[in-house]
Amino acid sequence: MEGQSHIQISRLKTRMEKMAQIGATVRGGVSRLALTDQEKEARTLFIQWLKESNLEVRVDDFGNIYGRLEGKDPSASPVMTGSHLDTVPKGGKFDGTLGVLAALEAIETIKESGIKPVRPVEIVSFTNEEGARFAPQMLGSGAITGKFSKEYVYHRTDQHGITFQSELERIGYLGEEKNRPGKIASFIELHIEQGPILEKENISVGIVEGIAGFTWLEVTLSGQSDHSGSTPMTMRKDSLVAASAIIQEIYNWAMAKQDGTVATVGKVRTVPGIINAIPGETAFSIDIRNPNPVQLTACVEEVKEIIIRISNENHIDYKMDKIGSNEPVHFSPYLIDTLEKVCKEIQQPYKKMISGAGHDSMYINQVTDTVMIFVPSKDGKSHCEEEHTSWDDIEKGVNILYQALCRLVTSND
Repeated sequence: MEGQSHIQISRLKTRMEKMAQIGATVRGGVSRLALTDQEKEARTLFIQWLKESNLEVRVDDFGNIYGRLEGKDPSASPVMTGSHLDTVPKGGKFDGTLGVLAALEAIETIKESGIKPVRPVEIVSFTNEEGARFAPQMLGSGAITGKFSKEYVYHRTDQHGITFQSELERIGYLGEEKNRPGKIASFIELHIEQGPILEKENISVGIVEGIAGFTWLEVTLSGQSDHSGSTPMTMRKDSLVAASAIIQEIYNWAMAKQDGTVATVGKVRTVPGIINAIPGETAFSIDIRNPNPVQLTACVEEVKEIIIRISNENHIDYKMDKIGSNEPVHFSPYLIDTLEKVCKEIQQPYKKMISGAGHDSMYINQVTDTVMIFVPSKDGKSHCEEEHTSWDDIEKGVNILYQALCRLVTSND
């Protein structure tokens, strides 16, 4: 395209390093939970950079931050790109932040290339994507797309009982409802993979076709709590033993699947939970994920059958509660094709893939054409201080973002 230039990876790296200093941990990670003083500092720095780039800045009533480069037709719906600035406790430097600052770099390069966008292009930094402080995750993107009501979001509390709304007010980022985006033409989110696939296959760019759906179950097994010393092994109704058998069988079941299924038991609790008593009750979580809605439903039923069978074999009562779910997300074929054309044009190898983790794009996809770009995570690590992505891979991913935005903002479609 006439006037195009390359992104300045050194500029992006400098900004990423400055942002990583806010909430920096001793071991090289970042703790920057949503609406804390650290995240306020990050927001302020981000807005400073938006203003230095002569972008129009606004903040909506959920604290989402937008930077806008106007197009020839200001009435046209904008192309949007971005991610989030909050982290999990002792998280990494790249998760979320890379998507925000890569968007800024891509838009600055559009300006420097002399390209005149037909439609506006906007950067967004969504509030509370991680959900590490205010549950559930992705409150900012969920709120503007109608997934969550304003009342629901404002009354979310952290572990100290402090509300989302009061913290927005305290840090000075309770914006106005009129600043929410209207109709969005399309949305692209660049993100680290947070998994090992791209690195294992030595591919620098992933084109994400969708996000796996999930179902979360909480299982409670009830046996009999007795003294650990005086109850014979043959007379026990140990809920933890039954839970262990269930967990192992679910693991083996998921390992044998060939359809992208993953299953995780991430939390286990026993009652009375003391060293010298047989666990009378054991509760545990199960996270089941699959990219296909029919297969996901079948997987959940198969897991339930395992729970019922092993509970009955051990003469243990059971209860199963669904505590969360989301249908698989399929991204825009048009935008997937756009990214493929860009990659082929510049001879950049890529892999089409599914995201196992949730992202803001999951909710934005409900209101507009959406797609994601992945860059590799070293050793597949994320949500930890060791999180890392090479700058060579980042440069390739951000260049794909830039090239795709150029196509989208100069189109009248």
